[in-house]
Amino acid sequence: MRQTKAVMLCLVSAVALSACDQTADGEVSRSLKGVNVIDETNLNEIMLTAADPNEAVSYFQRTLAEDPERLDIQRGLATSLVRAKRATEGAVIWRRIAERQDATHEDRMSFADALIRTGDWEQAETVLDGIPPTIESLQRYKLEAVVADSNQEWQKADSFYETAVGLTTSPGSILNNWGYSKLTRGDYREAERLFGEAITYDPSLFTAKNNMVLARAAQRNYSLPLIQVSQTERAQLLHTMALAAIKQGDTTRGKDLLAQAIDAHPQHFEPAVRALKKLES
Repeated sequence: MRQTKAVMLCLVSAVALSACDQTADGEVSRSLKGVNVIDETNLNEIMLTAADPNEAVSYFQRTLAEDPERLDIQRGLATSLVRAKRATEGAVIWRRIAERQDATHEDRMSFADALIRTGDWEQAETVLDGIPPTIESLQRYKLEAVVADSNQEWQKADSFYETAVGLTTSPGSILNNWGYSKLTRGDYREAERLFGEAITYDPSLFTAKNNMVLARAAQRNYSLPLIQVSQTERAQLLHTMALAAIKQGDTTRGKDLLAQAIDAHPQHFEPAVRALKKLES
């Protein structure tokens, strides 16, 4: 009898231990699953910001192949394609996302952005018009501004740019776009001012520096602005100014600026050398 009781006790203990093991395994499995989700979310964010755009495209394509219905991965792929300067492909994905019932207004704005990058201004405007006017975001006003620019609706463009600048503490790129809009209109003085303001917010914004030089050259002011530049940047800006001067018929001044650009560059500056040789021949 004692032996039977002992056997039964062992069986009960074994069953209890097995149940404990199963419970523990389940808890561990759930915990690991939670960790994997967190890790994947972090990896997605890294891919969207710090990773090489083409590497990010490959990552999201692989992930999407495993789970084609995941909306976050579709968004990641579309965003990465646009970052990789493959806007046409990105627009295809954004269109698919924008047509879903669970699409957001941000998705539609991203779709409009991709369309703008492909040059499909009319479709981009249609998409933006479909977003309620109560949606007042930085992205919305930036997109509305460039669409208004494309339509030469200058007053609307200025209003949108001004609103967008007021919605961010880092308006360097917006001010640069606004300045370029003024440059295309022939308002060179105001363009120069806006480029200068953009540089104060983002001293690393070389596009704004280059545009500022173009605005000054358009006024036949061939001196570099008082802004912080590296030696290489100085040479590149002198080269830009030289080409602008030559285009305006100030050939002698352009040759002098090309020579300055060659001297300023820390390495061999082939484009400037080639341009100068062409002029002298």
